[in-house]
Amino acid sequence: MRGLVLKDVCKSFGDVPVLQDVSLDLDGGELLVLLGPSGCGKSTLLRLIAGLEELDQGEIYIGSKRVDHLRPRDRDVALVFQNYSLYPHMTVAKNLAFPLIVSRVNKSEVRSRVRDVAEMLGLSEKLKAKPAQLSGGQRQRVALGRAIIRKPSLFLFDEPLSNLDADLRGRMRREIVQLQKELGTTTIHVTHDQAEALTMGDRVALLHEGRIVQIGSPEELYHDPVNLLVAEFIGYPKMNVLHARIERHVLIPFGLSMLNRPLHEDKVLVGIRPEQIDITPDGEYAATVASSEYLGGRYVVTLSFNGILLTVSNCKAQLEQGAPANFTFRQQDLLFFDPSTGQRLGTE
Repeated sequence: MRGLVLKDVCKSFGDVPVLQDVSLDLDGGELLVLLGPSGCGKSTLLRLIAGLEELDQGEIYIGSKRVDHLRPRDRDVALVFQNYSLYPHMTVAKNLAFPLIVSRVNKSEVRSRVRDVAEMLGLSEKLKAKPAQLSGGQRQRVALGRAIIRKPSLFLFDEPLSNLDADLRGRMRREIVQLQKELGTTTIHVTHDQAEALTMGDRVALLHEGRIVQIGSPEELYHDPVNLLVAEFIGYPKMNVLHARIERHVLIPFGLSMLNRPLHEDKVLVGIRPEQIDITPDGEYAATVASSEYLGGRYVVTLSFNGILLTVSNCKAQLEQGAPANFTFRQQDLLFFDPSTGQRLGTE
């Protein structure tokens, strides 16, 4: 069963294109995370789906029903914003009940659904409180509850966790995923935070300059990026990327044979993730420690190798600046990119 289909969606503001030929096909009950930097068009896409902006071109289907010509209230969509958008003069109970009251649901059902949603979200003891008396996490639960209580066909979450501290953000991520799976409601969750994307999404769509660059499982975007943009956006610390060349089937500066790689370019960009490099006494390559940062339980070390700086993220012991250090990696972990286009090479 399909949950949401977008076909060649385009949107411009004046002469500035914001979204260009965006197409998506979500299964019913799927949680898609829409990931990308600020200004790439993520929130605009949610507003188009919700009907708060009009398409310039394209089609939008929720389930099997085309909705891009319908008013927002007729699309059966619930949108949760990052600033909660609660009514400050209303209690939690009234904030939760408001969408049902507007829809003229009878009072007994309103009370029943408010009670059920409050219990689901751990808000039963806060029904008489007003938003100002709640913590950030509790306010976010009320905003989620107001979306859940309508029982919509589609949830749209627009960076709902960005105002929370790191610990609470982690807990809310888990709660949203658990709730979404229990409810089985098709969901798009917008974020610029890759940790949210990798931990929450059934699939992740990376949006850049109004276009979807890659869509797939979190593992696919991490292990099999289609280009340098995806490779550098996913993963922390960022992927090491260095200029290299291939001479007589040998990769310089590492001296590795490229006979088994279908690469025909003299110059390439080589990517290797910091967690895929090991500092070890018998490592194949000799380097010097440029810097070392303690992150609790591990050190992130920067190595200087033949004028190249490489970040290593899985070091357990502190290394002194200027000290020698040998490192190694698996050749199969190297990724290759075209230096002029950024496209991935050697995947045929």
